[in-house]
Amino acid sequence: MQPLSDTLVVDFTRYLPGAYASRELTRLGARVVRVEPPGGDPMRPTATAWDTALRVGSESVVCDLPRDALFARALCERADVVLEGFRPGVAERLGIGPHHVPETSVYCSITGFGGTGRHSSRAGHDVNYLGWAGVLADAPEQLPPIQIADLAAGALGAVTQVLAALLERHRTGRGARIVVSMTHRSHDLVSHRLGGEPVPKLLTGGLACYRVYATAEGRHLTVGALEPKFFRRLCELLDLSDLGDRQFDPDQEALATELAAAFATRALDEWLEHLGDEDVCVGPVWTRAEAAAEFGSTESPGEVPLGAHTEAWRNELGVG
Repeated sequence: MQPLSDTLVVDFTRYLPGAYASRELTRLGARVVRVEPPGGDPMRPTATAWDTALRVGSESVVCDLPRDALFARALCERADVVLEGFRPGVAERLGIGPHHVPETSVYCSITGFGGTGRHSSRAGHDVNYLGWAGVLADAPEQLPPIQIADLAAGALGAVTQVLAALLERHRTGRGARIVVSMTHRSHDLVSHRLGGEPVPKLLTGGLACYRVYATAEGRHLTVGALEPKFFRRLCELLDLSDLGDRQFDPDQEALATELAAAFATRALDEWLEHLGDEDVCVGPVWTRAEAAAEFGSTESPGEVPLGAHTEAWRNELGVG
């Protein structure tokens, strides 16, 4: 589906949140123009492979703000969606604030802490937002393997809001002014747990039947056998049928120790062959390369040179 095929997105953001949001809008058919400072998005030199992967299908325009705000606003005049990721007030000072774009535009600000409140001007990155949001409380010394605040709360949160605003604009002709807080939306991801849990840390290590276990050669298996029928069948296949009725025993560490000892007796591939297609909710911890071979995108990343589309847009807009 390409439902956004007639949609122009002008993206002034930097780093992961905006880039990921733009990439998702591109996948839905939008034409995305990434507006970069003269030195380019900071990800170009610091995380080149990430930048290239997230830039697929987009255009690059160089604009030196605020000196060249006229060019930026001309782009915004054409835009259906404008994305920015500066701290509150900065976009306004650069000449590309919500009051500088048409009322029919969907203007989305991806922020750390929202547009108002005592934290709104606070600097931060993904790990800071997750800490403030309570996401790291179960394992405060472990960094998550992906940037949850940047990608899920910020980028996908923005995409959801933008799509809803475009639908509303189709109905009413009115644009929208959206502020996405990565901290608030990260907290939303854990707020359902505030009322308590049947088992402490239910899905974050509290149960032996929902963990990651090492195999004989040091690789790992994921076990998510939450339902009793899955856990009992897993225990049967491990030749540990007696553990089937102990799934929710108070001493989960003792149960986990027995499971760990069993999984340590075979290599990962041997376990995958042994368990086959059994309904036990067990799978491998694959490398990113292994996962890409099975589930990866068919998109072909291609480098978009900095400013490759600047002159074309200046000519089209009549801005020298």
